[in-house]
Amino acid sequence: MGINMNQFFKVSLTLLLFIFVAGKVSAQKFTTHAVKKGETLEGIAKQYRVDAKTILKLNKEVKRSDDLKVNTILVIPKDNKAKAVAAQSTRKVEGSTTAVRTVKYEDDEEQEEPIGFTSYRVKKKETLYSIAKRFHITEEAIKKYNPELYSSQLKRKMTLKIPKYRRVKPDEEVVVDENDFDTYTVAPKETRWSIAYKYGITVDSMVALNPELSKSNDYLAVGQELKLPKIAGSSVDNQETQLFNSYTVPAKMNFFQLEQKFGVKSDEIVRLNPEITERGGLKEGMIIRIPEKKANSGVINTDNYNFYEVKPKQTEFALTRKFGITYKELLALNPDLAQGLKAGMILKLPKEQEGNFEVRNSLVLDKINLLDSINVGNRPKLMFLLPFRLDKLDLSDKDRVANIIDKRNSLKYSLGLYSGALVAIDSIADLGISVDVKTFDNQLNLEKTKEILGKENLSGYGAIIGPLDMPSMKETALRASGKQVSLVAPIPAKSDLSLSNVFYSYTSDEVLRNRMIDYVQSKRNAEQHIIIIADAKHKNVKEQLLLSFPGADTLKVTQEEKNIGINIEMLTELLSLETDNWVFVETDNFKLVSSVSSILNSMNTKEVKVRMFTTNKNNAFDNDVISNAHLSNIHFTYPSVYKVAGNDSFSKRYEKRFGSTPDRYAVRGFDLTYDLLLKLAYKNNLIEASKVIGETEYSGSKFDYEKEGATGYYNQSSYILTFEDLRIKMAE
Repeated sequence: MGINMNQFFKVSLTLLLFIFVAGKVSAQKFTTHAVKKGETLEGIAKQYRVDAKTILKLNKEVKRSDDLKVNTILVIPKDNKAKAVAAQSTRKVEGSTTAVRTVKYEDDEEQEEPIGFTSYRVKKKETLYSIAKRFHITEEAIKKYNPELYSSQLKRKMTLKIPKYRRVKPDEEVVVDENDFDTYTVAPKETRWSIAYKYGITVDSMVALNPELSKSNDYLAVGQELKLPKIAGSSVDNQETQLFNSYTVPAKMNFFQLEQKFGVKSDEIVRLNPEITERGGLKEGMIIRIPEKKANSGVINTDNYNFYEVKPKQTEFALTRKFGITYKELLALNPDLAQGLKAGMILKLPKEQEGNFEVRNSLVLDKINLLDSINVGNRPKLMFLLPFRLDKLDLSDKDRVANIIDKRNSLKYSLGLYSGALVAIDSIADLGISVDVKTFDNQLNLEKTKEILGKENLSGYGAIIGPLDMPSMKETALRASGKQVSLVAPIPAKSDLSLSNVFYSYTSDEVLRNRMIDYVQSKRNAEQHIIIIADAKHKNVKEQLLLSFPGADTLKVTQEEKNIGINIEMLTELLSLETDNWVFVETDNFKLVSSVSSILNSMNTKEVKVRMFTTNKNNAFDNDVISNAHLSNIHFTYPSVYKVAGNDSFSKRYEKRFGSTPDRYAVRGFDLTYDLLLKLAYKNNLIEASKVIGETEYSGSKFDYEKEGATGYYNQSSYILTFEDLRIKMAE
């Protein structure tokens, strides 16, 4: 292979430990609170006897007290003290709600201590009276905390310290419904995001209300019951109820702008807000009611919509450009936007919408450039646990070593993968990321694996790559799971493990098959004639193809003790003269592949057009007896985990280091390791990174990990390749 063996374990990198901390959230009881005009975060926190930071933690769309909007639904934890407040409740004579009588406070605000302060910059023509009225406090309260006003006049651009008081008046009733929550049953094709959208809450709030939900994945089971807050004035089941949003009029706003922003006629706005007429028109700071325009959305699920979770600091303008729609269209689908854009808000998008984003399970993911997003403060630690079999190799006998490597696939794969990984580590180091790497030879032996793991403290690792044998992989995965460490399986692996820390990097045969079928369906215009040739071992594949292509013809495979083949005359009768013939060949017998490809090549003429496909290009298609010229002539097309790597920077760097061109194992080792280290440099947590990062692609591989229940993360990416002009090319 041209690899200098002595270089394999001489990795001179800075050794710095990455500590993974896993927090546990204890279950609590919760209630909800609809924000009223004039209420502050601190006031609400005192009312429920909780800390304001706790409310902010459970309602991530609220960053500070100033972010509170009228009618915002807050999730509030109910501890023992909060229950004591609720115990003072008295039942109303009519209706089923329970009213809680709040504690009485001094009527005179000046005798009450502020619960906080806010800064306010004085505008042109404002007076002390107008500012006091704006904040619902007395002029004397403003002077008390701005003593310079006792001796000087109020001036434009002056910054005032405005006290904030509890906004609950004596004997005011804060309604806490005994049935504050809906019990919601998850329907098919619903996700956390679609349900959060229905109820107008964040996904974080949903998880807080339902502590049984997994923190490590987004899985929801059909029929699962969730506790969700009822929204005042509306019902998920009653979409006809007229709802209103409160809107604070900004400076220089006019009726034309309001109509453009909300799609509501000016006379309707005036009718709903009589104070506009009383005060002689729209005034800055005026709070008006805007009717909520509900789109005729139908069922809100993954069949009808995509969903997007708003990120911090995003603007409405940026989102409209990102999604390629106007603000008016976005508002029609998401009426809550009228109250302002908030981090954590769930937006609904048309299913067919396209833009600079990726969609996974109807959740829109931002396309993240990992090279631009790495944090040099993150210092990943990796373990390679591979069967180098150094105990069986005499490195002084180079010819014998080369012969052993050539015959042992596990050794060939390990050395190739690790040589590519070393180039990836060098490349990451050039980006300023320090990586701590430890490499162990488990000798393809379970007992050796246990010995290594028993001596090594796994808690400091970001990820483990390997082992290759299934018994050792199971043992490593179990031990790594207990330390919250991810394990990356570098080869095809089928396991009965149900561990959420395992990343299966090799795309499964089932995913590849479905990708191939989807590709053919997308390219077929219903004129092509489908023929299926499958041996007895691939009966299930034949049945899946028949379901995907109704009306397809099948050709029986004749299998004897040593021979296998097809009836040429029967194939000739099946071939169409009027349209192209697309032939699927499903087998792992190289003799059948050789025979069929040769026959199809001979029948591919100007009069008869033939193209060959398979849903699983296994080793049978790579046998030396099969003619690449034949495969090229019939445009053999197949799904693949790999693509042919070009003469890129990796190849040049590899050749400079090892003196040879990289094989596909080395390319895979580079891609796998480089992808893993970039993600750890971005999030320092592979599981967290996989939630927000979509598909990534490197020299010869793509990665797109999706969580499947509790069984781990599976790569969903693949290529569709075709033989053309004696070369393998991308078919897409």
